[in-house]
Amino acid sequence: MVTDTISDMLTRIRNASLSQNATVLVPLTRMTQQIAQILEKEGFIQTFQFSEDGRFLNLRLKYRSKETVKGKRKESCITNLKRISKPGLRIYANHRELPRILGGAGITIISTPEGLMTDREARSLSLGGEVLCSVW
Repeated sequence: MVTDTISDMLTRIRNASLSQNATVLVPLTRMTQQIAQILEKEGFIQTFQFSEDGRFLNLRLKYRSKETVKGKRKESCITNLKRISKPGLRIYANHRELPRILGGAGITIISTPEGLMTDREARSLSLGGEVLCSVW
């Protein structure tokens, strides 16, 4: 039993991208499904699918090839993932206080009354909420 499914999902993605795995299995909840949709829409993962038994999400990570002196090597599109609001300490912000990650190169996922969305979408709709995590 995992108490914080968002932290679990981010840790699984971080570990898989560091070990350069192509796919990662994440337990299926509504929250993890919505986060996966945002990551796919923003171009951090290729795609996600439901497992055959319907208990897991299968995320296909996205890599780009980088030229080095020794040849090509694959580099993850996700540099880092960070959980901001935790079960022990919730972090809330209005639309003016939403953090910008790397000057807009990264995203912050916000839980608003309209649902989960990125910081750019929340600012354009003038919505605040709980700052869940940042991805860059």
